[in-house]
Amino acid sequence: MNKLVKRMSLLGALLISMIVLSSCGTREAAHQSVWQHAKQTDSITWGVKADTKLFGLMDVKDSKIKGFDVDIAQALTKKMLGKNGKANFVQVSSQTRIPLLKNGNIDAVIATMTITPDREKIVDFSNSYFDAGQSLLVKKGSPIKNVKDLNKTGTKVIGVVGANSVENIQKFAPKASVLQLQDYAQALTALKSGQGQALTTDNGILFGMAVDNPDYRVVGGTFTKEPYGIAINKGQGEFKSNINKALHEIEADGTYNRIIKKWFGNIAGFNYKEVER
Repeated sequence: MNKLVKRMSLLGALLISMIVLSSCGTREAAHQSVWQHAKQTDSITWGVKADTKLFGLMDVKDSKIKGFDVDIAQALTKKMLGKNGKANFVQVSSQTRIPLLKNGNIDAVIATMTITPDREKIVDFSNSYFDAGQSLLVKKGSPIKNVKDLNKTGTKVIGVVGANSVENIQKFAPKASVLQLQDYAQALTALKSGQGQALTTDNGILFGMAVDNPDYRVVGGTFTKEPYGIAINKGQGEFKSNINKALHEIEADGTYNRIIKKWFGNIAGFNYKEVER
């Protein structure tokens, strides 16, 4: 029995050591110069969503993630590293994007991420690359026309875990209850099954849902301002400066507006001219 206890104790100690060493390695990777590593490897690894039509959605035909965020990341990579620069993509969600960034699994997050004071305490952001605003998606014929209509006891609003849209609803419609789900696919399914009267997030994301679901529409305009930024780890000033420089360049040479028009130019109800630069 004593031998067994000793063996178990030794095994436990070894496992703890492995975890500690692994986490130390991850922390070290996260604090290395991302920009120097990008230049050495001619590549940047971006965290993007794969469940958000128009911004980042997995194409089942070729298993590639496609969308506005992906195209912007590719354009920035070429500006920063030259024509041979490679943009690698890792799928993230609203709740995994910051942990993956902090752990050094990705170099930057470009995933419909609003710049907020709370997030700026944890990560750094580039300049805004897309000016969104929070809105509502409802079934056609719904009595809900704007966010004020949600402020009734018994009204249920659907949101996504890790998105600041949930907090905003609690501010604008405190009497409503919020059902939080893990991703936008689950949230849309919940809306269709009647688990809530409205789904809330940024207008660009909602318009993407409405494209594939003509029985639903975006209502109420926008009731918040949601500037999207590219998130990077703290202490990566050189990398941040190069992202901002590249962002300015793709805006100046027309690349940005071409990508905007590609993804939003034909979306009914969405005025892409308002987000051109």
